[in-house]
Amino acid sequence: QVQLVESGGGLVQAGGSLRLSCAASGIIFSINGMRWYRQAPGKQRELVASITRGGSTNYADSVKDRFTISRDNAKNTVYLQMNSLKPEDTAVYYCYSINSFTTQGYWGQGTQVTVSS
Repeated sequence: QVQLVESGGGLVQAGGSLRLSCAASGIIFSINGMRWYRQAPGKQRELVASITRGGSTNYADSVKDRFTISRDNAKNTVYLQMNSLKPEDTAVYYCYSINSFTTQGYWGQGTQVTVSS
C-alpha cells in the first residue's frame, strides 16, 4: 500500500519559514521523481518544485530563490524548505511521486500552509 504523508504545515507570519516533509512508503523511493504542488482556494493546483531521482531540481518562478526542495533516499523523504513566505503562498501543499520508468504517480493527502500578513 502506497502512502505519502506530508507534515510541517501551519500558520506563519509573512517573512517566516516552514519546512514541509513528505514521508513515502510502499514505493521504491530512489527511482521516483518527487514534486510539491499547491492549491489555493478557488485556484488550480500548481507545480511548485520538483526533484528528479538524480537530484536535479526545478522551481516555479514564484518561489525561485525562496523555496528549496531536497530528498533523503535513506529516509524515503522529500522536503520543501520555504523561506521568506508571503501571504500568496497560502495553500494546501501536496506531495507527489512519479516512477521514473512507469510514470505511475501517487498523491499525498496535503498539508495546509497559511501565511498571515
